[in-house]
Amino acid sequence: MKKYIVILAATFIAISGCKRDFDAVNPNAPTIASFWKTSQDATKGINAVYSTFYRTASLYSRWMFYHGILKSDEGFGSGGDGGLNNLMRFNQTNYNDGLTAQTWSTLYVGIFRANQVIANVPEISMDETTKRRIIAEAKFLRALFYFNLTLYYGRPPLMLSPSQPKDVPENATTEQAYAQVAKDLNEAIADLPVSYPAADLGRATKGAAYALLGKTYLQQRMYQQAADAFAYLVTGAGSSTYSLTADYRDNFIITRENNSESVFEIQFSENQSESTDDDVDETRINNTGTSISQFFAPPGVGFSDGAARRWLIDEFLQEKTVAGAQDPRLAVSFIFNNADPAGPTATMVYGQTFASRYGNGPDANGVWFRKLLNDHWKNQEGFRSPNNYRLIRYADVLLMYAECLNGLNRTAEAYPYVDRVRQRAGLATLTATKPGLSQTQFLTQLKHERLTELAGEGWRWADLARWGDLSPALASRDADFTGFIVGKHELYPIPQSDIDLNSNLTQNPKY
Repeated sequence: MKKYIVILAATFIAISGCKRDFDAVNPNAPTIASFWKTSQDATKGINAVYSTFYRTASLYSRWMFYHGILKSDEGFGSGGDGGLNNLMRFNQTNYNDGLTAQTWSTLYVGIFRANQVIANVPEISMDETTKRRIIAEAKFLRALFYFNLTLYYGRPPLMLSPSQPKDVPENATTEQAYAQVAKDLNEAIADLPVSYPAADLGRATKGAAYALLGKTYLQQRMYQQAADAFAYLVTGAGSSTYSLTADYRDNFIITRENNSESVFEIQFSENQSESTDDDVDETRINNTGTSISQFFAPPGVGFSDGAARRWLIDEFLQEKTVAGAQDPRLAVSFIFNNADPAGPTATMVYGQTFASRYGNGPDANGVWFRKLLNDHWKNQEGFRSPNNYRLIRYADVLLMYAECLNGLNRTAEAYPYVDRVRQRAGLATLTATKPGLSQTQFLTQLKHERLTELAGEGWRWADLARWGDLSPALASRDADFTGFIVGKHELYPIPQSDIDLNSNLTQNPKY
């Protein structure tokens, strides 16, 4: 049964940094001096950090999927949003562009909230185990926010205590930023539980911290450190906590949320009476759902602002299952004319056949990302989807662990972890079909395995960046990369408004 963390965000917790007057006090809201007195205050504070996930469209309600999916070679801006389409074509001239500047700003909102918890909860008289857990949750969340800032912006300033009006922090180096992410996660691991009771599902766990720590090291190609972190979930104490679901589709439907494969999951709920995405507007009802499905759904159902590249389908068609069928992950991952091998007259799109919806029209060859949609229970989309986002899945961990072992020249040991993922999809094992691959050959194969397992889940950009594959050469399968400039477009620009307010900040190269 789906449960949700209750979000209670005190107004003062939302102060974001450089965007407002820190001296202005809302007389109707608690002040920092009057808050942070009880265990209830500590719970409200940490819940406000989680609430940042869907504060406006700029994080996991919508735009993080643009950054991780559409900006990569998987997808593109396919609708009428000119700003989005230009950004996905690496054509950004306004460095205060809403998509990049607001994501930056909202990530720092989350960091500010986490810093408040880390700074103030230690002084509250309350149960010590709960106190340590809440502080550990805040460190995990701060690490996640800084991971995203480092991945997409490269050199974020490190703010590790509550912001002050005259703060002018310098850029951190990428290495320093990732080191801080790792530090927060290592400290969080000691006090995070293995699991939670049903009412608290969605809070950070020990396994989630180990998985994000492994991602942090792997993104830097620090294979031994990453393998050590992933080992907790794969071969260590956490290995009995996680397992692959029998049905791949279970990872993307609302009736199987928080299942055995979920390592960390963003919790969403549908509130029909919501009236705002601003989680500090106490005069209105906050939207605790996600709007990505409305923007990713195909025409006639949603806005189709983002769609998938058709070359992805060929990756899935390279192999059949051991039973001679199409890879079942293809139809789970995408809506397109032949998602059902019987063709457009058999392929269903929100209660209608593909043929009846699109026929031979301009969308007849369209491909749309399916995993974040609600067609398994609805015939339309909206702006408040309750479908959780599985940020880290166990299958991802298994493939990353295999990548680490291969990076350590232990390729033979890496095979079984890829085999587990393939077997769940009904494919023959890699051990049987491609034994004895060299280290280079295995990485090439692993790139294919990650694509077929994780397409449309938001990790493709990170993968391409880690592998050093971001270049204009990708234009052969994604025309947007014609405009990609090496040494520039690996990162977004730092918002110019922040640089104008802080003389210690410098812009990223070539912007």
